Amino acid sequence: MQAVAIFCGSSSGNDAHYVESAQLVGEYLAKHQLTLVYGGGKVGLMGAVADSVLASGGKVIGVMPKDLVDREIAHQGLTELHVVENMHERKQKMAELADGFIALPGGAGTLEEIAEQWTWAQLGIHQKPCAFLNVLGYYDPLIAMVNQMANKHFTKQMYADMLIHSDSIETIIEAFQNYQAPYAKWTKGAVEP
Repeated sequence: MQAVAIFCGSSSGNDAHYVESAQLVGEYLAKHQLTLVYGGGKVGLMGAVADSVLASGGKVIGVMPKDLVDREIAHQGLTELHVVENMHERKQKMAELADGFIALPGGAGTLEEIAEQWTWAQLGIHQKPCAFLNVLGYYDPLIAMVNQMANKHFTKQMYADMLIHSDSIETIIEAFQNYQAPYAKWTKGAVEP
């Protein structure tokens, strides 16, 4: 594993622990020579994790649509900033650059981004791990919803189980190192008896 994509809030949330956790993630990535791939912003948790990686001597690759760059929210101190045409290109580029995906606390954009990568993983578009850094139990309701999907047979249990969740970045990265992708959806191996 060389690069990790982080999806997270363009806001900081209402508890200082969210920012502190983002900073600890940044320090960890830099210390372990893992490149951060993220949305390119200087605001909220996005800015906090990027600043932390950079301050710790790590590499940061941002990917941002041109219209957001034009609104002056792009981080100007990154190792690389890829400017793309739209959000679809942003997600595609981040998927190409990253070896795994982690959602820190965030809003609709964060959920949409990690859900798409989870979906692509189920379909076999990629075989990369997806995780939630569950800071202060932030993702407990979503984890319960994923279990509900499996319990009601709207997803197979193996696809629910492929989502990694922990409040520890160390635990997540260790799980990434040992990750084995399940059978792709709609393939023979994925059909349960």
